Amino acid sequence: MERLIITRWKGRILTALFSEGKAVQLSLEESDSSFLNNVYIGKVQTVVPNINAAFVEFEEGKVGYLSLSEPFPRPINRPQAKKLSPGDEILVQVSREPVKTKAPVLTSCITLTGRLLVLTGGKPGVSFSSKLGKSPLKAQLKPLIEERLSRLSLTDCGVIVRTNAADRPVDEILKELEVLASRFLGILSQAPYRTAKTCLDHGLPGYIASLRDSYSGQLEAIITDQEDCYEQLRSYLLAHQPEQLGLLSRYSDPLVSLSKVYSLEHALREALGRRVWLKSGGYLVIEPTEALVVIDVNTGKYSGRKNKRETILKINQEAAWEIARQLRLRNLSGIILVDFIDSEEPEDAGLLMDTLSQAVARDHIKTTVVEMTKLGLVEITRKKVLKPLYEQVGEISGYREKDVDIPEKQC
Repeated sequence: MERLIITRWKGRILTALFSEGKAVQLSLEESDSSFLNNVYIGKVQTVVPNINAAFVEFEEGKVGYLSLSEPFPRPINRPQAKKLSPGDEILVQVSREPVKTKAPVLTSCITLTGRLLVLTGGKPGVSFSSKLGKSPLKAQLKPLIEERLSRLSLTDCGVIVRTNAADRPVDEILKELEVLASRFLGILSQAPYRTAKTCLDHGLPGYIASLRDSYSGQLEAIITDQEDCYEQLRSYLLAHQPEQLGLLSRYSDPLVSLSKVYSLEHALREALGRRVWLKSGGYLVIEPTEALVVIDVNTGKYSGRKNKRETILKINQEAAWEIARQLRLRNLSGIILVDFIDSEEPEDAGLLMDTLSQAVARDHIKTTVVEMTKLGLVEITRKKVLKPLYEQVGEISGYREKDVDIPEKQC
């Protein structure tokens, strides 16, 4: 079972998700600075044919990167245009936060996410979360969604049915589709009458998005000691997830802070450390770089009495589960290369890859185990959405690296 904890740390909202007593997700956000998933009327600054992209100003002084490989974004001020030009006004959504020197990534395919469904403009079709497997819901729901989209004149929109829809009544799923469609049509109707760099739709704060994206039946408590967060969470639950309102509580013990109860500073220090120790005595070394993330698996102080083959397989499989947790905990994304301990048996390599695939399947963000290279390195990709945790912490005013320095071993 999982617990969602929301508090403040060094002036930022700290969201921590605990599963089976261990932190599996940490994030820091400023209360009013995030523009992830916001929808704007952007103004095209430049079009760069060589990279098939445009740079679009979506807020005063904020410019994002827009790939032109997506469906053509029809300019609001020149609806008959067949190509973009500087000065054009277009609908865009922020799909990825800025990372280091890279600009925010924009999309012209407006995506609205609910707890059960995702509605996306410009990408028609009905698809289903891979975690739904061969659910009979698919055959029943697909024609109903297609009919509803047609009736709403949204045939150029697509719908993704999320994992949480698996145990929900069809009427409830279609009701959420109506809500998302109404919101989508509202954005389209506003656009011709609003000025450039206007925000037409705000994305949810990160801590509420974490609540929305939690799997049904797995969350046992939502706890915060922040009055403003409590009220926003309560309003969201009343409107969208009333069945979970009873899970929300406000922590108010004046003697022991919520951060102390859940050892949140210790969890942050561990999540920012270079070395992660395994129960077996082995350890991981995690090195984020500009281009990719490198993870090395070592036997460390493991002193098991099993033979060499069993020792290597045991440590590698334990490492696979811990790597999946660390990727989510630290929000590491992009290309990840893992150097597991070399195994001489092809069968063991197959078992390891299966274990790793099972482990990353728990992640809410799309994570794919690609392959094991000829050099024995395992390639993983994880979708980039938010900044990695170390970058979120590094942005805090007055932050010093020694604030998160930890000993070499945490047993």
